Amino acid sequence: MLHYTANKKFAFLFLSLIIAGVAGNAQKVKRAQPKWWFGESAAANFNTYRGTTQKLNSNLTVPAAFHKGDGIKPYASLLTEYRPNKVLGGMLNVAYDNRGGSFDSVMAPCNCPANLSTNLSYITIEPSIRIAPFSSALYLFAGPTIAFNITKAFTYLQDKQTDKRGDLSDINKTVFSAQAGAGIDIPISARASATQWTLSPFASFQTNLFGAPRSVGSWSLYTLRTGIALKFGTAKKVAPVKTTAEPVITPLVASEKEIQFSVRAPKVVPLNRKVKETFALRNSVFFNQGSTEIPNRYVHLSNTQAIAFKEGQLQQDQPNNLNNGRSSRQLEVYHNILNILGDRLRANPKSTISLSGASDNNPAEGKLMAENVKQYLVTAFGINPTRISTEGRDKPLIPSEQPGATKELALLREGDRRVDIVSSSPELLLQVGGVASPFLKPVEIIAVQQDPLDSYVLFNATGADELLKSWNVVVTDEQGNVQHYGPYTKDQGSVSGKTILGNSTHGNYKIVMVGETKSGQSIKKESSVSLMKMDDPKQEGLRYSILFDFDKSKTIASYEKFLTDIVTPLIPENGTVVIHGHTDIIGDEKYNNALSFERANSAQKIIEGALSKAGKKGVNFQTLGFGEDAGNAPFENNLPEERFYNRTVIIDIVPSK
Repeated sequence: MLHYTANKKFAFLFLSLIIAGVAGNAQKVKRAQPKWWFGESAAANFNTYRGTTQKLNSNLTVPAAFHKGDGIKPYASLLTEYRPNKVLGGMLNVAYDNRGGSFDSVMAPCNCPANLSTNLSYITIEPSIRIAPFSSALYLFAGPTIAFNITKAFTYLQDKQTDKRGDLSDINKTVFSAQAGAGIDIPISARASATQWTLSPFASFQTNLFGAPRSVGSWSLYTLRTGIALKFGTAKKVAPVKTTAEPVITPLVASEKEIQFSVRAPKVVPLNRKVKETFALRNSVFFNQGSTEIPNRYVHLSNTQAIAFKEGQLQQDQPNNLNNGRSSRQLEVYHNILNILGDRLRANPKSTISLSGASDNNPAEGKLMAENVKQYLVTAFGINPTRISTEGRDKPLIPSEQPGATKELALLREGDRRVDIVSSSPELLLQVGGVASPFLKPVEIIAVQQDPLDSYVLFNATGADELLKSWNVVVTDEQGNVQHYGPYTKDQGSVSGKTILGNSTHGNYKIVMVGETKSGQSIKKESSVSLMKMDDPKQEGLRYSILFDFDKSKTIASYEKFLTDIVTPLIPENGTVVIHGHTDIIGDEKYNNALSFERANSAQKIIEGALSKAGKKGVNFQTLGFGEDAGNAPFENNLPEERFYNRTVIIDIVPSK
């Protein structure tokens, strides 16, 4: 009933918005019409299940089949629209699409109710044709969808037996489907503004026209999606229609002293670089909500496999999913943390560890989590159990959630549900900041960096964050070919030199920054760069990382000995050091930007002091603070360990040649 009532309410609201949008579009003053639009959307998926579902996986076939069900789950996307004219155009959404729900309850043979719910989600690519049949704000769209499965969990509940949780088997990893829908663009910008913003409520129908979620059973899935999108596009300002003779008013141009614009470009643009990385190991194993079992994403070895496992094999091995997501290489190493620990304990029989499990307000559950980690090390690697002590806590030794916190508590608590590995044995630890270092001894791995950061062209618009609404960069080559980048809202933007060069090996470029102040004035700055590609497969760089606890920057002082004694001696004269700071997605974006730069800048000062004492000269620094910027983050932010690894400063040492 909730499903149908919600749909009726939305239909009424959607119709009202269409009427308002069409009426609002019937005014005489022309509005700027951008061709390209960008934005994001959020929606609710009203999912409907049909068919027969009984076999859940190879370990569980339920006694009574499930047939019908429904659910309301979230949908969110990044979108691009191309509108060359008022009628015909195209759309592209790249989205997180949750098709989860609950089946209708059935009666098991024990004459007791049974319930099945799913958490089925995808990353989808949705290209569509966009038609505005009346040249108005109302538009229709239709097209195929390609969905890539990312979660397939289920929960089976039946009276008189233990709850069953796991992953559905035989899930189709890729599903082709189709959608059709309608929307309305409601302008929220001034008519003559160059940058136009719209709020766009929409509704669409999704069908599994060409494929069901699973390759077994007859489960079919249909979805009615209702939501709203926020879009923006930039075009030339449109002068208002004059009804009487009026003097032409020339818009004011902001004083050039207000914004200092400069461009920093590499002498040569490396396409890729082999990197020997000293990869820091966080000393934590993170557990899923509601489970005390070690998650499946951590690599589990049998006793026979553990006997053959050596930490050194991780230095050169490449994971199968290297191209599937950011930093697969490093995450594959981290997810072997228990095997690395087992190998080190086996090789150093006098070393000991303490496992501290934390579960929110449930120390007994935290203790069980720690015991499960201990049991794995004892069973798989044959470690004497007397060498491993365990404890349970309601909060970890260094919690992310602070007293009085009210925002993003779910992410903070997810990071606090973990087992921390503590030891005083030097064979296991990296002595960063003395014997108090909590992190495990790092692993050296070989990786290949595509488009390393020193290959980027940096656009610096000092004061933009405070004075400008946004700014764009126009890049023109010697043949008059034009590239557009932006919009940017912070003091700095960047583009890969490889992207600017395209198929060219070298080129000279005119760089023009165009911005709009918060008072509506325009501003324009010019510069130029010369770029040249370099492809040297023999060039090898070094990378080091230093990690931070949540919201901490001053702990950089504990790394001074590490930066001075280990990192600095490896920096050659006339070499380049790229220092980039990052944060996770928790907290205010502007605060995170400042925090990441503070971390990176502090590391630079320590290294500069050590270089000066060593008498090394000519070292060039590129120090950046990316905050929570997803485009430059070392890792995704889906898992707690990824968010913990994003609280980092990375130091890349580039060879002098």
